Formats: sequence, C-alpha cells, structure tokens
Amino acid sequence: MNGGAIIAKVLREQGVQYLFTLSGGHIAPIYVEAEKAGIRIVDVRHEASAVFAADAIFRLSGVPGVAAVTAGPGVTNAVTALKNAQMAQSSLLLFGGATATLLRNRGALQDINQTGIVATIVKWRAQVQRLRDLASTVREGFRQAQRGVPGPVFLEAPVDLLYDEATVREWYGQKNAPGRSLAAKLRYWYINRHVNRLFGRVSPDAPQPPIAPVRPAIRASALRRAVQTLQAARQPVLVLGSGALATPKDAAALATAVRQLGLPVFLSGMARGLLGPADPLQCLHHRKKILREADCIVLAGVSADFRLDYGRQLPKKAKLIALHLDKTDLHRNMPRCEVQTIVNPAHFLIELAQQTGTWPDWSGWKAQLAAYQADREAEIAQSADEPLRGINPVALCRALDRLLPAQSVLVADGGDFAATAAYTLRPRKPLSWLDPGAFGTLGVGGGFALGAALHYPDDYIWIIYGDGSAAFSLMEFDVFARNRMKVCAIIGNNGAWEQIARDQAPMLGARTATDLALSDYHRVAEAFGAAGERVESLPDFQKAVANAIASMDRGVPYIINAVIGKSEFRKGSISM
Repeated sequence: MNGGAIIAKVLREQGVQYLFTLSGGHIAPIYVEAEKAGIRIVDVRHEASAVFAADAIFRLSGVPGVAAVTAGPGVTNAVTALKNAQMAQSSLLLFGGATATLLRNRGALQDINQTGIVATIVKWRAQVQRLRDLASTVREGFRQAQRGVPGPVFLEAPVDLLYDEATVREWYGQKNAPGRSLAAKLRYWYINRHVNRLFGRVSPDAPQPPIAPVRPAIRASALRRAVQTLQAARQPVLVLGSGALATPKDAAALATAVRQLGLPVFLSGMARGLLGPADPLQCLHHRKKILREADCIVLAGVSADFRLDYGRQLPKKAKLIALHLDKTDLHRNMPRCEVQTIVNPAHFLIELAQQTGTWPDWSGWKAQLAAYQADREAEIAQSADEPLRGINPVALCRALDRLLPAQSVLVADGGDFAATAAYTLRPRKPLSWLDPGAFGTLGVGGGFALGAALHYPDDYIWIIYGDGSAAFSLMEFDVFARNRMKVCAIIGNNGAWEQIARDQAPMLGARTATDLALSDYHRVAEAFGAAGERVESLPDFQKAVANAIASMDRGVPYIINAVIGKSEFRKGSISM
C-alpha cells in the first residue's frame, strides 16, 4: 500500500466525497488512489479554484473540503484561497506535494519551505516524515480543522511517501547492488537506512469513525441574561452572520428559532437566504440607521470589523448580546456587553428560542422598520429607472431576481456589480449564497460554483461576476462543461473596475488603471463547449436568462455577457 492509498482510506472514513486537484507528479498517487476508493476527483484549471471549491463544500455540507496541489508553485498558487478560508472560518485540508525527503534543501525541483509560507494562514500544519505516521497525521488534520473555530490545515506529503517502496528504492538507485568503492558502499548504506526508516514498521490501520467538530458548551448564566435582556427590550435587532452557520446542518433549526424569537433580523454572508426570499422579519436596508435606534442588539456570528465601522455603528445606549465561536472576533472593537460568550451562535439561539413560551411581539418597532424598508425599496426602484448608456445594473438585478428559479444558488465574485446584486437579489433558501467574506477576495467564483454544483447537482448555480473579477476564474468553464454542470455566469460588463474608478477619478483626478475593454467574455464559454451570448438591453437580458436555464437543463453551462452602464448607485462604497 502506498501513501496515496493510505490518504484515500482516511478520506473515505471521514466522509469525504470530492477531492479537488490540479494535475501534478508530486501528488499523483493521492488523486489516483482516491478515485479507486470511490471519491470523485475534480480537476481544475488553477490551484486557487481547487481550494475555493473545498471551502464551498464545507460551507454547504459541514464536511471539511479537501484539495491536493503539487509542490512549489502549486502551493503558492493556493495561498490566497487558503487565507480566504482562514478568514471565512472554513474547515478544509490542503495536501501539498513536496520533494523527496532525501533531496530537501539540495536544489530539487520546486523545493521550498512550504510549511513556513503557510504558517500564519492555517490553523495547523504538518510535514509527514514516515509512512507509519501518515494516517494518524491526516486524522489529526481533520480534528484540528474542526475543533473550536473552523479553519484550514496544511499537510505536506513528500513524493517518496506517496509512491510504493519498490518505486522509491528504484529512484534512489537501490535496485542494484552497490559499487565496489567505499564511497559507493557508504552511499548505498545511507540511502538504504533512510528508505527503511521511511517505510518501516507500518502496521495494519483499522478504520475509524468520522471526527466530529467540538464546540463550546452553552453557559446557563449567559442564556439567563440573554432572556432577561430581550424580555426588557423595546427595539431589538438581530444581526446574523456567517459565523452562525458554522454547522450547516443546523440551518433549518436556526431558521425556526429566529422565527420563534420574532426579532427583526439582518442576514449577511452565509446567513443570507436563511428565511427565504420574503420573510417579514428580515430587514434588507438602513442597517446603520436601525442599529442607531435599537435598544438591544444581538450579534450572532458577526464581528465588529469594518463592516460595522469598527464598532461605531453600535450605540452606547443599546444592550449588546455577542455570540461567536472565535474569541478574537467576539471581542474585536466591542463596547461593554450584557452577554458576551464563546459559543456556537446557532446552538445558543436555538436554545434561547426554547427558554420562554412568549416573547414580546415588538409590533410597533417592526412596523417602523417595515416603513424604512418600503422607503428604501422605492428609492431603489427609482434608481432602476435611471437611463444609462448600457443596461442599468440595478434594473438588471431586479429583473434577475424575478426570473430566478426556486432551486438557485448565488455566487458573488466582484466589486461594484456583485455588491449591487447582493443588495437586490433575494436568495431562495438557506445555504444558497456564497461570497468571499471578510477578505473581499476576487476570484472565488469558479471554485465556489464548482463546489455548489457538486453539492446541489439539481440546482441552478449563478455566478455574479464583475468584468474585472471574471478574468480570475473564467477558465473553470472548461471544468463545468466537461462535467455538464448547471452553471451560468452573469458578467456585468461596464469596461471598468468601476467601484474603484467611481471614487478614484474625483479624488485623484484620473482613472489610471481602472479601464477595461467591453470584451466578448461569452466566447470563452464557446471555446470550452459551453454556450453564451452578449446582451445590451434589458429585454434581451431577460431572454438570455431563459436561454441560460434551457441550456443548463441540457447540461451545457452558459455565460451572459451583459453590457451595463456606469451607475452612481453605490457611490462612496469603498471600504478600508
């Protein structure tokens, strides 16, 4: 049994269904043996997409995603996606190939200090030195990825531990007897001893059950204080973020709990769609204004980072209940809290909803917030009617929202256009929205869509691309086409990095490095056997959505290259 087979065996026992990779000789036994073990191998066109896909698998299923990349550039190409997973608190295992153990630091191909490079961006990392330690190290990787705050781990697997012993001995020149000189005999003895150490004392390894995530217990005192604080509140608000979906299997129970509590709620990140597209509890607009007026704010899986203006959006008069798995995120920029506890936010809210038979209905407060929402919707409708040279992006997104099938998953990858979509599109169900998270990474689209298409094979996967961000992963349409996936990319093509240009030009007096061509991006789809079209009017866009659905139903992915106008809708939206 080679090292690849040992890794495959552990992946199977841990419930892994997919392994994402990009072909590489250092890691070939991993994906070949995994395929033999019944794991689906999905090869991508850039290593970052492999890690993004693994990230998406965890976000949607709760099972750590797994990717394998070759040594050197394979690992460094994956670094941005690895950091994104760390900041999004996604559990995944990244296997990195490495040069043979006997050739380290001797100038071998692609031999670099990989564990040093990833040291600050993973929860845990390991270099495997002996075959007998491989299975236990992989299991420890799964344990570390899921313990406490979810996150990525990196396991370096040297090439001479992945291939079988006979092949490795041949590589090292151990197939024939040593030469007659003393130097040749010493070299033969040294290499033989090294190979014996690599492969020696490997004992049969019994399968083990999947490693379950370990989460902090709910403190009864925190629960009591939360009940008392909410019972006394007159204008409460719940803010739910991605941290509340750390265990995706709890999504349905969490949605029930939110409705039982009856709190007006803002949903962000992976929590978007938790209550469906039109629940009256959900607030979509005027978050800053509403938080200013609230007398009780529950932050569940949300950090007071730049998205809450470093805590300045939290008024001093409000009673705060802060719930988070991550101690750092729990305390970052936070004023004094009535309740501040390290806990799985979903578990806490589910338990909280069961603590009393009747909560205040807060009907007057809810009516006030509903009026705020209606006023903002009227403003958005007015923005959608503004004539532009090109399709109005607000009107496009509103039209798309009306046309989306119920079984749809949305992937946001971009700046201005993707954020406009986030503001106007309504995810249809829980766990049907994917965005980068706090890191704001461009390039997640292809990998996230790949993970979503595998997890939801019957759903329509819609990538909302800006024309800038599209270039990072459009090549993954090769993967979608080969696997006949129901993926459609909608590219908001305004020939610019518009989110930057809109503020850069008036502030600095120039649009330097912000202009792009109005390119025919849809032709990339055609090159890979997918389909697509360019549209320049709203009626044509609506027809294109119908064409895309029909094409996806035939197993042919689609690109809608929508030429949009330059809108002032999100002026002044750059976050720092």
